Amino acid sequence: MIDLDWPVEASEDLRAVVHRVLHDVVADGGAVGYPDPPARAETDAWLDDVLADTRRRDGAIVLARVDGVVQAMGTWRRERSPVFRTSAEVAKVMAHPVARGLGLGRRVVSALVDDAGKAGLELLTLGVRGNNHGASQLYEELGFREYGRLPNRIVVGDDRFDDVKMMLLLGYAPGVRLRGAEPGGPGSTPPRRATAGPARS
Repeated sequence: MIDLDWPVEASEDLRAVVHRVLHDVVADGGAVGYPDPPARAETDAWLDDVLADTRRRDGAIVLARVDGVVQAMGTWRRERSPVFRTSAEVAKVMAHPVARGLGLGRRVVSALVDDAGKAGLELLTLGVRGNNHGASQLYEELGFREYGRLPNRIVVGDDRFDDVKMMLLLGYAPGVRLRGAEPGGPGSTPPRRATAGPARS
């Protein structure tokens, strides 16, 4: 049986299981933001930071339990800047190596998307390592679309991989004006004209 859990406080048991999943996924080559398996102190600090956001409703962490054992997780966290407060990043989506093939990634991401929508977010973004084709395909199946990539940005030892950027629009509240790149409005500037270079004699 698969159950989802949304913790807001960090018990000792929670710290231990989060560290187990993060450590073992990275040790198995997982692309979740750590070049080497993280120490317990590092994952504890990360979890405390995520849960602080969760209590402010600026984020969430979801755990997937298989027969009572935490085997997968993921987070969404709201952007800090006031002008990006309706956007959040989905991150640290992973399944323990012993639990792959159970559809946990799909369950976790779908739950995060639903929860982010309930929190009033308009846009979700995420990054995928360029060689993580399975994850990219899953995100596309759930509605995310690539909007750009930074070539060979991700460092793994002497290897470099693309940082693929993906997004999912969740919708807008009534009355929101979508101005896009139209001229006018706060911060607008006129197009720059090409200028002639310095005169040469």
